[in-house]
Amino acid sequence: SFNKQLCESNARAEGVSNVSFEQADATRLPFEDESFDAVTSNYVYHNIMRKNRQELLLETLRVLKKGGSFAIHDLFSRGNYGDMDAFIARLKEQGYERVELIDTTQGLFMGPREAKWLMLGSSKLLVGKK
Repeated sequence: SFNKQLCESNARAEGVSNVSFEQADATRLPFEDESFDAVTSNYVYHNIMRKNRQELLLETLRVLKKGGSFAIHDLFSRGNYGDMDAFIARLKEQGYERVELIDTTQGLFMGPREAKWLMLGSSKLLVGKK
C-alpha cells in the first residue's frame, strides 16, 4: 500500500527535501524517458504478476537519466527473472556504465540461515549506473 504522508514524513525525518512521492503502475510508468536521477525498489517486483519481469526492469530503467543510479532489491531467482547474466550483458551493451547483481544472503544484509528461515534464498540487489 502507498502512504504519501508517511513517505513525506520519513523524508523530512532524514532531512531530504528535494523529493516527491507518487503512486503509479510499475508496468506502465506515467513518466517520460530519462526523467529521474535515481530509481530504487525493495522486494516489490516479484509480487507483480507479469510473464517477463526483465521487461518490468527495463520499464523501470527507462525513466532513469543518463548518469543516474539504480538499486533494485528483490528475489532474483531464475524462475522469477530468467537469465540475469544475459540481462546484465544486455544492459551493458545498451551503454550502462556499471551493472552488478549482489547476493544479499551471504552476510551483506543477512546470513544464509536467516535467508533460509525468511524464505529469501534468492535475495539479490541489482545496482548500477546508466
